[in-house]
Amino acid sequence: MIRHLDPEDFDIFRRIRLEALRAEPAVFASSAADWEKLPDDEWRRRLTSAAVFVDFHKEEPVAIMGLIRQGASKMAHRATIVMVYVRRDRRGGGHAKALLEAIVCHARNAGIRQLELAVSAENPAAIRFYRREGFVEVGRIAGGTIHEGREIDEILMTRRIDAEASSA
Repeated sequence: MIRHLDPEDFDIFRRIRLEALRAEPAVFASSAADWEKLPDDEWRRRLTSAAVFVDFHKEEPVAIMGLIRQGASKMAHRATIVMVYVRRDRRGGGHAKALLEAIVCHARNAGIRQLELAVSAENPAAIRFYRREGFVEVGRIAGGTIHEGREIDEILMTRRIDAEASSA
């Protein structure tokens, strides 16, 4: 079951986000330490500045995906997918695909035409998933993140969703 979280769901958000950052520290730009110290009000605020979707299995949050719309008026047709995580024992179960479908539906309803993301070059499963879902690589940031003193490239990808909507 997928749910679009609201600010009152901050405990669910905190639980799955911290799990993600602790389980896969090398693939996220943020660290668990960045988020662990946040007060409840900041967790609530982050649920108003981003659309955050969580997939549940047996009432337990097992996957998360967020969407942040560009703020500048000339870029408001674009949004960035963030915080993507599926619990290891639930991978391959369709959670990421279902979350992405929810994000695409939400984005289209909000007038967004293009989805963008950055993915670790060391996460080949995620790169394959995004390619299967219609994302194309548009660039690479060498040393985009540093984890434990090691530079990791980020791959930049985009997917147009306006043409899909008009051809569907």
